[in-house]
Amino acid sequence: MDKYECVCGYVYDPAIGDADTGVDAGVDAGTAFADLPEDWVCPLCGASKDNFEKVD
Repeated sequence: MDKYECVCGYVYDPAIGDADTGVDAGVDAGTAFADLPEDWVCPLCGASKDNFEKVD
């Protein structure tokens, strides 16, 4: 699965999910970026999913 990077430098890695960081903690490992809830935000800066770009 693809990783996505926020403008602040945080990288969402679906292999890890977002189980331990930020206000939206609870995203299980294995959750693709596309499957994140629309209201999910970067756990570091609060940016919306629109501010992420796919990492090559």
